[in-house]
Amino acid sequence: MLRVILALALALVVDGFAPLSLRSGGRRSLSPPALARPVVFGGGAARRRSAAVSMEVVGEAAGGRPLKVAIAGGGVGGLTTALCMLKAGFDVTIYEKTSAFARFGGPIQFASNALSTLKAIDEGLFERVMTNFTFTGTRACGIKDGLRADGTFSMAGSNPWTAMNPKYLVDPEAPADWFVRFPLKACADLFGLPYTGVINRPDLQETLIDECVKLKPDFIQNGNPVDGYENLGDGLGVSIKLADGTTETADVLVGSDGIWSSVRAQMYVGAEPYIAATLETPCRLKRPSLAHAHTHTLTRTCMRVSPRYGEEIKGTSPDKMKRQGCSYSGYTVFAGETVLKTADYYETGYKVYIGPKRYFVTSDVGNGRVQWYAFFALPPGTKRAPSGWGGSTRTEAEEDDLVGYIKSLHEGWTDEVHYVLDNTPESSVEQRDLYDRVPELLRSWSDGSVTLIGDAVHPMMPNLGQGGCQAIEDAYVLTEVLKGVNDTAAVPEALSSFYRKRIVRTTIIQFLSRLASDLIINAFDTPWSPHDQKGTNWKSYLTFAWKPLLQYVIFPAQFAYLYSYYPSGSMGDLPAELDAKWKKKVRLRVRVPIDGRHQPSPVLKQQMRNLPLRPTRYCHDTFSISRIRSGPSHRWAPERTRTSGRASSTPRPKRRRSPPSPRALGRGCKGVL
Repeated sequence: MLRVILALALALVVDGFAPLSLRSGGRRSLSPPALARPVVFGGGAARRRSAAVSMEVVGEAAGGRPLKVAIAGGGVGGLTTALCMLKAGFDVTIYEKTSAFARFGGPIQFASNALSTLKAIDEGLFERVMTNFTFTGTRACGIKDGLRADGTFSMAGSNPWTAMNPKYLVDPEAPADWFVRFPLKACADLFGLPYTGVINRPDLQETLIDECVKLKPDFIQNGNPVDGYENLGDGLGVSIKLADGTTETADVLVGSDGIWSSVRAQMYVGAEPYIAATLETPCRLKRPSLAHAHTHTLTRTCMRVSPRYGEEIKGTSPDKMKRQGCSYSGYTVFAGETVLKTADYYETGYKVYIGPKRYFVTSDVGNGRVQWYAFFALPPGTKRAPSGWGGSTRTEAEEDDLVGYIKSLHEGWTDEVHYVLDNTPESSVEQRDLYDRVPELLRSWSDGSVTLIGDAVHPMMPNLGQGGCQAIEDAYVLTEVLKGVNDTAAVPEALSSFYRKRIVRTTIIQFLSRLASDLIINAFDTPWSPHDQKGTNWKSYLTFAWKPLLQYVIFPAQFAYLYSYYPSGSMGDLPAELDAKWKKKVRLRVRVPIDGRHQPSPVLKQQMRNLPLRPTRYCHDTFSISRIRSGPSHRWAPERTRTSGRASSTPRPKRRRSPPSPRALGRGCKGVL
């Protein structure tokens, strides 16, 4: 934590001395994106190169060749970067390790700043995202007491003014479950931005791919990831080594290949300096380009490669505290997904239940689904469940009664947490140890014509839901910077400018994301109450004292800063219109609770436990909760019917529907929540 605080302080000092145009918030006038006017280069760097090289590049520029960009990794960050650059007129190719796009992966949260950036990139993209979006920021989101919540999913104390009512101190009947409320809607309204919400990652990726294909049909090469690179120097770009042994050349290589990035592994190499034993003995670097030189021979300082848990791809220390240059955060997270109706389902977006040394998060993720996360301070490698979000399989060494194990870690907690866990199919539960990195304040994200974005260089804890959002911001800023390049020799300086524009903001958000976990786990506890003995230690008193400060100062400042980057500008009445349209769509879908109660039927519970959950989507309507997948259709139809909008006392026969067609599966669930 001390390293992170020092890094944040250094970032602010660096930002103070940087020219205004290079600061995180500074902007300079750049040409608007237009396919009709592609970015070309050449001529301007002739004075810095030999005549032969200069003539070759100028000849290419004379033909109007656009900037050629290679992107390592086809995740959300890579696809967004590709779309942004294709719209700017660049020649873009993604090199992705998976053999083909497949629909798997959970929901991804988009905060208001990311939605603003998407709109600035492309209006059509923004509109398509909104059609598959589930708003959470317009509903109650906040922190609940994990021990005192009464188990009824009550909303009585969700109003921030009610939660701060001093009547709680003298009236034992006053609501005590809601601790604080997040001001998501108020902070979005401050800047005129759309509200926070979630979208299925496969839906988002399909949308991005569709938009890219419109501009360049062969923009992605599957099954052939980037293994390494070599800077060619003198404005000649970069040579890219691919997994199949072939090489490609590009003017720019963007490393967007995630936290275990092969591009970063070469760029940083985990090298550390030391003084040579004999100062007069020359020592030649194995990778001279990493020292930003091509033929330098060092006599005083050599470089030695750190142990293999440095930047070697997925190299891990024996105690698993370090992995490829990333540090274990101290926390492991279990995640699961279920279809569940609760009394507060349509009134809450996401809730964070806090308690001693752990916290539990639930969120509406659309289509009747609830996703939950359980964070624990456990040693790395405490293996209980598959670690991939949808791609790994369970082994014999992993927990048999996984849900029971997670429940045992929440002994004494509210029935609301246990109810969610009881209704979760064990096959849907997965686990991941959380790693992040200290901000790269002392070395650039770039090496010649190569740069890093997203989790490849600034992975962060998931508490603020900003990992994907910051990757999208990276894509937009990088494209804006490269639009000003009219000569390949200027690419390295442009990439350095990109680093300077982004380092302060990403450092602050990394710090806030890590701080959220550290405070909740190490400084927060069950708040003190005069009416029981559930919170009696010094942390409980501190948590109670923090309550008004969190509600009225810290959280408003935090979310206002997150949303303060909005390249689209204020959207006026559009956010309210989108919210009203979404609520109308929800009202049309919602009829009556399942079985007349806010809980699934016993048959549904049993079926949910027996079927895998992760790679599918769900439908939720009046008569059934349906599971759609490529195999046989599974449907559960409680014996309910409606007469003039009300439940009838005479049940009708169960409705049987034919399995959905492949075309319907491609469109997703229609007319469901």
